[in-house]
Amino acid sequence: MPRFKVTACTAEHIGDRAEQQDRVAILTSPRHPNSLLAVISDGMGGRTGGRMAADQVIATAAHVFRDMGEDDAGGLQRLLTTIADEAHTVIRLSGLSSEKDPHATFVALIVRSDYAVWAHAGDSRLYHFRDGRLVHRTEDQTYAFFLRNQGRQEEAVEAERKFKHMLVSSLGLARSPTLLIGDTTDLRSGDVFLLCSDGLWGYFTDAELGEELARSAPREASDELLRRARQRAQGAGDNLSLAIIKLEPPEAGRAGARSR
Repeated sequence: MPRFKVTACTAEHIGDRAEQQDRVAILTSPRHPNSLLAVISDGMGGRTGGRMAADQVIATAAHVFRDMGEDDAGGLQRLLTTIADEAHTVIRLSGLSSEKDPHATFVALIVRSDYAVWAHAGDSRLYHFRDGRLVHRTEDQTYAFFLRNQGRQEEAVEAERKFKHMLVSSLGLARSPTLLIGDTTDLRSGDVFLLCSDGLWGYFTDAELGEELARSAPREASDELLRRARQRAQGAGDNLSLAIIKLEPPEAGRAGARSR
């Protein structure tokens, strides 16, 4: 018997920008028949540069997930590292050839019946909720994050106010990204993973996100979160994107869900 029924969806909105530079995907692969991969990338570096960088992240994720098995080079954590490393290299080369400065955030999650692993660089986030309660949230790799890690707490508070979105790590920067990886073997019915760009999470508290995700199916939750984010942006919103993966008892799943 499958342990869970998995329901999942993606959503995005251009916000009040001239161009959509967020990219989001949920991928499957014959090499990983019992797993899914969710990826979000928020592109930066000018109009075409940011879009190109985010496109490259998704294309690389699809390629690596299709061709690299779980036992290749150290398992699923290594798979996520390979995606980030290869996307970073291609974005750097594309930037040099086009004389642009493209870079992109990266957050990715692989879920299977007994294990979940995630990786991120930048300030796109992954949340793990259980029955509406926050279990884990990735930490934004901003200048304030850098200062806190050095023990410079007062400077970090000031940086959070003045330089809230200044990144110290992302794919495509001159220095190699610092990829932060987490995982869990404690998966239960009622668990929900949310991946999203700052254009979405900037308008919600953790408690608001957890409440909505616990109350609603993924598609209804995504529609409501987009609606409220757009309302709160008051005509000045960034691109926004999200992916939701919800684990439910097999008998409680909805039509179209994927059993694990």
